[in-house]
Amino acid sequence: MNFALRKLAHGGLLILGVTLISFSLMVWFGPDQTYSLVGKNASAEQIAEIRKQLGYDQPFIERYVSYLTDLFTLNLGASNSSGEAVSNILKKTIPVTIQLMIPGFILGNLLGIALGLLATYRKGRWIDRLINGFSVTSMSISFLVVIIFLQVFLCTPYGLNLFPVRGWQVTGLSSYLLYVTVPTLSLVFITVGYNTRFYRAVFVEEAGKDHIRTARAFGASPASILWRHVLKNSLVPITTRFMFSIPLIVVSGSLLIESYFGIPGIGKVTFDAITNGDQPVLKAVVGLTAVAFIFIQVLTDMIYKLIDPRIA
Repeated sequence: MNFALRKLAHGGLLILGVTLISFSLMVWFGPDQTYSLVGKNASAEQIAEIRKQLGYDQPFIERYVSYLTDLFTLNLGASNSSGEAVSNILKKTIPVTIQLMIPGFILGNLLGIALGLLATYRKGRWIDRLINGFSVTSMSISFLVVIIFLQVFLCTPYGLNLFPVRGWQVTGLSSYLLYVTVPTLSLVFITVGYNTRFYRAVFVEEAGKDHIRTARAFGASPASILWRHVLKNSLVPITTRFMFSIPLIVVSGSLLIESYFGIPGIGKVTFDAITNGDQPVLKAVVGLTAVAFIFIQVLTDMIYKLIDPRIA
């Protein structure tokens, strides 16, 4: 009970902090939509009416409290650009983003774990150096460069011309695989370097501990040491990286991929909202991302207890 209350209080403070900072940035530095909505040659009364509708005439604290109230009641308002309810926009776009990002996210982590274990097993040898070299190369190449290269090579007549260049016309498994392949390859190539470097560092540190040397002295096989000792005892940092990467991958990763491939997910909606200054959409995305981050944090702490009951 105390654990739940502590996490709830900590999560509430974090949500307040994140939403306050993001709301302040949008209020003070975000674009003023008054003149884009009111049109040309508007009178002072018309301008005042638009500002009232947008809530610009209210004090900052009232606007922030209203924002929090709308966020927790899921009364997210309507898009200033399209007039569509923000909740409907999220209902349509979030499933697309999840379908788009999950394959690359899972494959990137699994491949990173496999390469990290292999590099640890062959530490200091040519395969370890090769994996490290690949990881550094992957980390040093721009995400946009990878996307453009794979798109030209796999999606155009200048290359293999196997997949669609843009869009998301998914009607079944075959069309889903057709549209998701190139974005997935792009995401895997970029994330596998970071994942491999992280997991290798975790595994190498674990492999140098006393209980591993004891197991090796008692004749345990290298495979047994890697799978039953190194990997098992590294589950806490693995879980941390996996869980806390979810909001970042869904929002920041999808923003570039969806914008470039023209995929109607939450990333493209966020990009369009930034471009158009659509504050209702931006406030909803930022606020719900903060809530999702808190939920993942609490869930991660619960998973810690399942992995290692000694964790308080």
